[in-house]
Amino acid sequence: MNTESVVEFLGNVPLLQKLPSSSLKKIAQVVVLKRYGKGDYVVREDQTWDGCYFIFQGEAQVSGPAEEDNRSEFLLKQYDYFGLGISGNVHSADIVAMSQLTCLVLLRDHCHFLQTNSIWQSDTAVDKCPLVERILQLDPLELNIFRGVTLPDAPKFGKVFGGQFVGQALAAASKTVDFLKIVHSLHSYFLLVGDIDIPIIYQVHRIRDGNNFATRRVDAVQKGNIVFILLASFQKEQQGFDHQESTIPSVPDPDTLLSLEELRERRITDPHLPRSYRNKVATANFVPWPIEIRFCEPSNSTNQTKSPPRLNYWFRAKGKLSDDQALHRCVVAFASDLIFSGVGLNPHRRKGLRSAALSLDHAMWFHRPLRADDWLLFVIVSPTAHETRGFVTGEMFNRKGELVVSLTQEALLREARPPKPSVTAKL
Repeated sequence: MNTESVVEFLGNVPLLQKLPSSSLKKIAQVVVLKRYGKGDYVVREDQTWDGCYFIFQGEAQVSGPAEEDNRSEFLLKQYDYFGLGISGNVHSADIVAMSQLTCLVLLRDHCHFLQTNSIWQSDTAVDKCPLVERILQLDPLELNIFRGVTLPDAPKFGKVFGGQFVGQALAAASKTVDFLKIVHSLHSYFLLVGDIDIPIIYQVHRIRDGNNFATRRVDAVQKGNIVFILLASFQKEQQGFDHQESTIPSVPDPDTLLSLEELRERRITDPHLPRSYRNKVATANFVPWPIEIRFCEPSNSTNQTKSPPRLNYWFRAKGKLSDDQALHRCVVAFASDLIFSGVGLNPHRRKGLRSAALSLDHAMWFHRPLRADDWLLFVIVSPTAHETRGFVTGEMFNRKGELVVSLTQEALLREARPPKPSVTAKL
């Protein structure tokens, strides 16, 4: 067996799908191939534990302790595993080959590869990773259940940021499929406002696993309620037709544009802007985002200035991300919700307007490989808004002009309701 086929096999073992792809490649280098004839004992009860077994071909039967009245017997098939998580240093059951059986064995000296601090990479401590990678870090609780949290320095607007739901849910789904299958589309619905002070439980449902495609549904749960739903489809890389009609617009190079931090400093001292606006910007609690953004058409507009329903800006993750294409697509999903729906408000802005915007649904199609820590151009247009719902479409291009992502979103857009006057007792 060559290493490539071993890696592909290991990627289909449910136990290993939560691991970084780099860990799978290390495991593929050290597993040992063992073969057994029908009726052979693979391991014996109370035999010294020697490692974790993965069934490559054939079937085996596992039996419970002999002294039990009702011996538990069931079949193990391809991608099943045994020998991990036992108590003590011995095997807890007899395993018998029910056919010609081939196993890949990760010997005990190498079982540390099964333990990592991060779902994205195995060599760097989580606290040393870029902020956005830490935001998308999940704790695997069970095979299909993950826990995410809202970090203190993560973007939030009094509630869980919608992009965090999309990015974390996609991360959970990605960690239940063969890592050779990469997300190519997702559709999501925001059902309830998320609480930033409690963890989010992501329950993954394995809808389908095919040779080239896999489908997952993810429910995000808080306080026993489903607050967000994501449906994602994954595909193994294949050769096929290639064309592109969309063209990247003519915009300035990102290296010539101001960062959000620089733009903020300039706005504080810009005499063309109202004094009240400049004071508001200066006194606002400014928390830098984990995504660097550079607007292509910086202007003197404020959030109360009417403008066309379109926007172009470059963005990238701050810091060097781990080399995992699944992570990069999760980061882009996270970043895609930062300013997206707000473009639908541009034609309706006016002095004194207090608006509210809430994402309703969000869809993305990933066309080509990308790097989220390199500049991507986000081209946003809002073709319509009606009955409190605004609709936006987007395209993302890399610096070579390749269309890498297409997006749509519908959001609730309306004037914010004035606060109810407080009731005071009259004496």
